[in-house]
Amino acid sequence: MRLNYAERARALVGTRFRPQGRGPDGLDCVGVILKTFEIDPRTARQNYRLRGDHRLELEERLLSHFRQVSVSRLRPGDVVLMRVADDQVHTGVRTNGGFVHAHASIGSVVETPGMPQWSILSVFRKRARPKSS
Repeated sequence: MRLNYAERARALVGTRFRPQGRGPDGLDCVGVILKTFEIDPRTARQNYRLRGDHRLELEERLLSHFRQVSVSRLRPGDVVLMRVADDQVHTGVRTNGGFVHAHASIGSVVETPGMPQWSILSVFRKRARPKSS
């Protein structure tokens, strides 16, 4: 049975936004990914600033659970890594009609219709089995 990660992400809509949030008291964009894909939150760094180009570190950590695919192959359930500013990246999960992400300005996890307004840097798809170290 194939898990529907897009629906899992959609179930988080309305969860409170909290910087570096990883649980029921709130989620940030990384927390949305961890919760959607049931990844142990202790495996993700928590002590980071909201600003700061963490792209390479984030991509490296994503590759331990996901495989990178072409942006042209984007489909529901994929993780989208976006550049929202010169020194800031953001993640979301693609759904049938848009993408789910933690929206700091709104203060909660939301589903935004359509394609992201930000440039897509990378797309990741869940691996059948975690990558061996």
